[in-house]
Amino acid sequence: MSNKNKLFVLLIGFVVLTSLYLTIGLNEANWNYALSRRIPKTIAIIVTAFSIAFSTVVFQTITNNRILTPSVLGLDSLYLLVQTTIVFILGSRTLDIIDARTNFIISILIMMMFSIIIYKFLFKKEGRNIYFLLLIGMVFSTLFQSMSSFMQMLIDPNEFSIVQNNMFASFNNINTNLLGFSSAIFLGSALYSIPHIYKMDVMSLGKEHAINLGIDYNSMVKKMLFVTIVMISVSTALIGPITFLGLLVVNLSREIIDTYEHKYLIIASMIISGISLIGGQLIVERLFNYSTPISVIINLIGGIYFIWLLLKEKKL
Repeated sequence: MSNKNKLFVLLIGFVVLTSLYLTIGLNEANWNYALSRRIPKTIAIIVTAFSIAFSTVVFQTITNNRILTPSVLGLDSLYLLVQTTIVFILGSRTLDIIDARTNFIISILIMMMFSIIIYKFLFKKEGRNIYFLLLIGMVFSTLFQSMSSFMQMLIDPNEFSIVQNNMFASFNNINTNLLGFSSAIFLGSALYSIPHIYKMDVMSLGKEHAINLGIDYNSMVKKMLFVTIVMISVSTALIGPITFLGLLVVNLSREIIDTYEHKYLIIASMIISGISLIGGQLIVERLFNYSTPISVIINLIGGIYFIWLLLKEKKL
């Protein structure tokens, strides 16, 4: 089966799942109210799924490694630390006073600064292997989580409940004020990336080969790193952190779509990511009756898959 046919099959599966999610349980009495709740949630799922998948493919290309994801390097933990610090220093009412978009932009800028530092001191170093990079990422993630936990123990219990809403990914309390803004940012970032997709095909060969073939490697890394951070910020601000989703869906797409061309890998990853999140949300709502956050399901499966990938890489 050709890659185009595989993408078509995946797209059909995504459309069917989305239709089921929107229509299950509807009747003449509740369809208006139910759709008013489900449609924004579905848009948030699609934006989040596409953002995580797109950014993970790009991030793996610029780091030239198929196991790294932006989340593994601590960006989700950093976002939570920013939100906790705001409440710890300024109080919970600050989040109500500060415009949601202002808070979103502040988080993006801080995450970009951190990522630039990581890129400058780690990714430009020669001889760094996968285990060193993962170790650094885990250290930063643990550091940010520890700092967040310390401040959470000191703040008022009522303020902690506000911070707790950002600790787990959930589509039940979506910030609708950010929905249109986040969608526009994602579309803008994706459109900005389209002219550079063919260059990423070359970058996947490695730094030396890309430079020899005429790619301005450092400039491309900076541009695509910017896109990655913006998209991760979009998904995290909308629903919270989902650490292993990008790792899971991108590697699955590489297994299904056997090609180096990013135009196929990115589309396949986004569709599989959408299938995973919508399917997971269906399980959470219909099977677990909202008792388990979707991030728990995704991170459990993704964590097991991550360990398997590490063992696989070690054998190679």
